[in-house]
Amino acid sequence: MFQTFEASADPSQGAERVAALRRAMAEAGVDGFLVPRADEHQGEYVAPRSERLQWLTGFTGSAGAALVLLECAILFVDGRYTLQVRQQTDPALFEYESLVDLPPAQWLAANLTSSTRLAFDPWLHTIAEVKGLRAAAEKRGATLVPVDNLVDRVWADQPQPPLGPASIQPESLAGMLAKEKLPLLAERVAESGATATVLTDPSSVAWAFNIRGSDVPHTPLMLAFAIIPAEGRPQLFVDNRKLDIEVKAYLTQLADLRSPDLLEGAVRAAASQGPVGLDFGLAAEALRLLVEDAGGQMVALSDPARLPRATKNKTELAGSRAAHRRDGAAMADFLCWLDAQDAGSVDEIKAVQQLEACRRQAGDDAQMPLRDISFDTISGAGPNGAVIHYRVTRKTNRRLGENELFLVDSGGQYQDGTTDITRTVILGTPTAEMKRHYTLVLKGLIGLSMLRFPVGTRGCDIDAIARMHHWKAGLDYAHGTGHGVGSFLAVHEGPQRIAKTGTEKLLPGMILSNEPGYYKAGAYGIRLENLIVVEDATAIEGGDLPMHAFETLTLCPFDRRLIDTALLAPEERAWLDSYHARVRKEIAPMLGGETLAWLEAQTEPLPA
Repeated sequence: MFQTFEASADPSQGAERVAALRRAMAEAGVDGFLVPRADEHQGEYVAPRSERLQWLTGFTGSAGAALVLLECAILFVDGRYTLQVRQQTDPALFEYESLVDLPPAQWLAANLTSSTRLAFDPWLHTIAEVKGLRAAAEKRGATLVPVDNLVDRVWADQPQPPLGPASIQPESLAGMLAKEKLPLLAERVAESGATATVLTDPSSVAWAFNIRGSDVPHTPLMLAFAIIPAEGRPQLFVDNRKLDIEVKAYLTQLADLRSPDLLEGAVRAAASQGPVGLDFGLAAEALRLLVEDAGGQMVALSDPARLPRATKNKTELAGSRAAHRRDGAAMADFLCWLDAQDAGSVDEIKAVQQLEACRRQAGDDAQMPLRDISFDTISGAGPNGAVIHYRVTRKTNRRLGENELFLVDSGGQYQDGTTDITRTVILGTPTAEMKRHYTLVLKGLIGLSMLRFPVGTRGCDIDAIARMHHWKAGLDYAHGTGHGVGSFLAVHEGPQRIAKTGTEKLLPGMILSNEPGYYKAGAYGIRLENLIVVEDATAIEGGDLPMHAFETLTLCPFDRRLIDTALLAPEERAWLDSYHARVRKEIAPMLGGETLAWLEAQTEPLPA
């Protein structure tokens, strides 16, 4: 629980481990092996046992892949990790490519030879991904070979599968009973023409059964699969050791409990009874192979729990608002404390520890304790803030220096809601350049916050709103503007997102982040992040389209010292003053003493 600060992999071990993998490749009669950052559920959040990419390369990012061939090795990462991957891995061992601009399938299509036999673990790649890989291999006359995982053969001290205890999410927080949710999923299966579907995403399993777990860091997931039939009782595949008497009795009322090693046989049995619905973008290729081997048919069926999970009900939204009020109070305590420290007296680790302590206190005071942080806190001082997904370790720990920017991206897991907030502050006096860049980022956040948009709008349609002022200044940032957020679930939740690739329609109840940024390599990083929720917009006289808008959930002031008020338009100033007044109104009753005085000063209207 909570954050540790040890470096999780040693780049110097990469050469030995890649060599061991190549020996395993030779024994298997293949010329290459793909190592994605994934597990059997294709999730971003993986247990230590599934951190194969990190073990092999040293790279600790949440997305990426390694392609190890006999003569070369390539690491694919996206724009968030271009600096980090070079710091954590051996550049003499790996070449680096863009996961977005030249993903593995495109690289294979351009570089494989006709004699190449490329191996992959079919449990770690989706059906859609393998379709692309196979097409790329066939284009070059190469062969794609499914195998048992080759990294597992050479990882001598690989951790055991997790056995974190499960818990029940009560109706008072979930807003709907599992016995009401499961029939709705069965209806969607029947409508698709399938007789059953496999839920592979642990977040969907958690939502459908109102169950939470502790199998992966910082995210209350129980790693499990479920088979949802169009008719009859669901089957839940979970290690019995995760379930105490109460949880087991609860789940037994909802489904037939099965051992995970019975999943393959159950999928074959389902395939023999009728078409099996699989989400090609989420389900592992191994499940397709099981259906095919059983002589069954597949139906393309989007995970039926995904949209209902993403569109939070009134109870879940009320819980999120309450969690954000407590989290805002914790952030105020932390930022007040930070303002009182002398430059150089605090380092990145101490800042993380203090923030965690503030969150614990806020949760304890409200009888809704902090269960965990929602991800490893990004605590970046000076140039470390320019590493978009920087993770402080004892080796990289840096003091917060005089006249430097400090970026802190953090969140909490409370049973009534998941939070995620980023603030960038100055310790001392900012330069004019810092203020300009900070204000451009703030303008992007405000622009998205104020936006009204037609029903049916997608995330990709509004991503440019947050970038508009960057682009006018010849700037940009190498990450999406917003990701979905769960309800005491994953802090990164699909399918909703605000990004160039965000093709899902934004629906009322969807919670997203609003986090534009700017990063000057070797100098500083700036990111500002609030969570927002899609809501129906108030009708305007004369308008003829139904519209949506955003409600801001996060409650925390921005650093006034970094705002160049001359760059703000009147409506932007008005939004910021209104937001700060709301922050003061909602969290001031939870504060006292120095923190209350600090908050009142930070939320005063901007000077004329």
